[in-house]
Amino acid sequence: MSTLAKDAASFKSALARQDYTSWHSNPAPPQPSGSQPPGPQPSGPQPPGDTPGEESGEKKKKKKPKQNVVYSQPADTGTGNNVNTQLVYAVAHLKSTPNPMRLEDIAIVTNTPLTTDSGLLEKFKHHDRVAYDPKTDLYSYKHDYNVRSKPALLTEIQRHTRKGRGLAVRSLKDSWKEAPQAIEELEKEGEVFVTRTAKDGQLRMVFYNEVKGDDQGPIEVEKEFMDLWHSLKVPNETDLLKDLASEGLQATAAEAAIPKNAPGKKKGKKTVNRQRQAKIINTHLAGIDLSKDYAPTR
Repeated sequence: MSTLAKDAASFKSALARQDYTSWHSNPAPPQPSGSQPPGPQPSGPQPPGDTPGEESGEKKKKKKPKQNVVYSQPADTGTGNNVNTQLVYAVAHLKSTPNPMRLEDIAIVTNTPLTTDSGLLEKFKHHDRVAYDPKTDLYSYKHDYNVRSKPALLTEIQRHTRKGRGLAVRSLKDSWKEAPQAIEELEKEGEVFVTRTAKDGQLRMVFYNEVKGDDQGPIEVEKEFMDLWHSLKVPNETDLLKDLASEGLQATAAEAAIPKNAPGKKKGKKTVNRQRQAKIINTHLAGIDLSKDYAPTR
């Protein structure tokens, strides 16, 4: 065999030994000329420990994924067998659904026997938050306010403000999820007044704005009335009670001063040293004062 043929055979042998499944090539040591080239290497991935360059018995440990399990809370195992528990699941699902539902759909989604258990069905129909429409045979949840649009929301706020009270934004949100965004838009338009929490500035109460300005802007209060308002001084608690009494008025229960020695006010127990007479039970001790130190005579 010529030198050129030997070099070609050696090159083909080295090329067949290349491991293309790894980043590293593992050429075998050079073989003497004239030897037959080994068969093709398997192209699949090799198990750990058999790969050249890696020590035998050394395996990579796979990390198990951490599971966020709260062992102090019981696992949710379903609706259970109790009728009241199944009723709570069915009503809660009806509350989370904005559209009316069929009884069969509610039973399937909540996995409750509404269609087979007559007792559960009776309680479900007579629930104070469940509304049934006999014309469509559909069930829906009774929210505190029937609001589904921005104009209806403004009308509801205006109706309650005329009664001297506002509306809680939380209750409106339960009835209509887009109520907070609509309230903020109405506030920018000057239609309502909004109170917010001091901690995070979340919407709390909403009131209808009965005093609105024209197209030129809000109504300005004259300086004379502003000066009169700021000139008023509120007396302290003692003088306020005296002024009310002089006018024949009485303070409300929340502002009335509570007397220090009022009945029903609990105070700390005081220990009083009282000298009690000893009760004589034994007749042979009659005539002897046991409250005094007694030393028998010898």
